[in-house]
Amino acid sequence: MIRVSVLYPFTEGARFDHDYYRDKHMPMIQTRMGSACLGYRIDRGLSGPAPGSKPAFEAMCHIDCASVEAFQAAFGPHAKEINGDVKNYTDIRPTMQISQAG
Repeated sequence: MIRVSVLYPFTEGARFDHDYYRDKHMPMIQTRMGSACLGYRIDRGLSGPAPGSKPAFEAMCHIDCASVEAFQAAFGPHAKEINGDVKNYTDIRPTMQISQAG
């Protein structure tokens, strides 16, 4: 199993609509990907390790799939629509990583 993580670095003054991300964007991805999306998680950054410090990331999501190929086959046909929706919830440029899930 693989995990696709999309990380949004914390940026002072940036816009991120967590409600839209949780209620609209991520469910849209799950719907478009169908059964290739084995599940997903959303994290909202609260703080760094020191009391009162800023988080490293404003938000992140983790999408589980059986393989890189399964992810690409399910996400690829909808990439333009999914990427086009990003402007509706943030102006932060995300970082993406694909990992072997433990």
